[in-house]
Amino acid sequence: MSWSLVPAARFADHAATWAGLNTAGPAAPLLSPEFVQPLLKEFGSGNEWLAMWRQDNEVVVMTIVCPRRAGVWETFQPSQAPVTLWLERPGALAPQDLPRLLDALIRTLPGGALLLGMTQCDPAVTRQPEDSDRITVLPYLDTARVALQGEFADYWNGRGKNLRANMKKQRAKLLKEGVATRMEVTREADGMAAAVADFGRLESAGWKSKEGTSVHLDNAQGRFYRAMLESMARRGNAAVYRYWFDDRLVAVNLCVEGGDSVIILKTTYDESLGSQYSPAFLLLEELCQHLFALRRFKGLEFYGKVMEWHRRWSDEVRTLYHVNSYRWSGLRRLHHAWQKRAEHRNLAAAAPAATAATAATAATAATAATADQPME
Repeated sequence: MSWSLVPAARFADHAATWAGLNTAGPAAPLLSPEFVQPLLKEFGSGNEWLAMWRQDNEVVVMTIVCPRRAGVWETFQPSQAPVTLWLERPGALAPQDLPRLLDALIRTLPGGALLLGMTQCDPAVTRQPEDSDRITVLPYLDTARVALQGEFADYWNGRGKNLRANMKKQRAKLLKEGVATRMEVTREADGMAAAVADFGRLESAGWKSKEGTSVHLDNAQGRFYRAMLESMARRGNAAVYRYWFDDRLVAVNLCVEGGDSVIILKTTYDESLGSQYSPAFLLLEELCQHLFALRRFKGLEFYGKVMEWHRRWSDEVRTLYHVNSYRWSGLRRLHHAWQKRAEHRNLAAAAPAATAATAATAATAATAATADQPME
């Protein structure tokens, strides 16, 4: 039993093994080779390694890791990947085996690794270990899910009165103005380039254009979403939902599907209409209605930090987490002591201009920042 490392640039050579682990395990669309390979191509630096744990000459665990700084490694986690890239064959490992595997991987990585972080782990996909003398589990963020079981009418009647009234009001306003709404679904691979281009044009008209983070077909984000959605669509696992007011595109959702879930990767909408008509919410309402009618999936995943509006649409929230594995137990204690000192420095810096209420908020923010950055 041992780890072996190959450059992640050779992921295609091992994609079938990766796919086999995913199919046997979580069957997660975010862990399919069709998602991972374009992710590496567009956002990899060339320093990533594909790590494989073999047991009885069979690969039972695979992950992709990269150095963050001297002595510190983490799972490959560009912002376009909502969950950690870690797969294991069900039943091959006992729960207590994960610390041993992480320790062995630390000792296999080049350059004398001291700390390895598994980032953005989803308890619905990856088993959560217990804290130990060399393992720290840190909460990352809460994410929401819409359960797609039963009838849409029952789900909708379970939403808050304000949400239902607001959606009804928006639709009545559009009807009065003679505006026809429609949702268009694209699933074919040859339609994904145009769908991503539409997404980019709509997003570029909003605040993300000013930030320089909007999607374009000729930037890394655009190339990734096009290649990934085309590849996923060839397997029947991608869908783009576009929403129209007459002939005006007003909202777009980029989605992947697989196992029992639909995942909204990105949403954009016409911001000039946002406060007046809520086009993104109108699209979401019809998307939910569509998915309930399909009866193919058990959940619609948002995979973003839970906001107040998520709670209006969802009754299910779970916590994603980070795992830090340390080479030595003493290093874990030193790291925790450093984090405490950093937290106290943040509090001290915030205190002079803070009231009692804002000081409490600063303490919460400092703690959250520590949890969100497990490697610091």
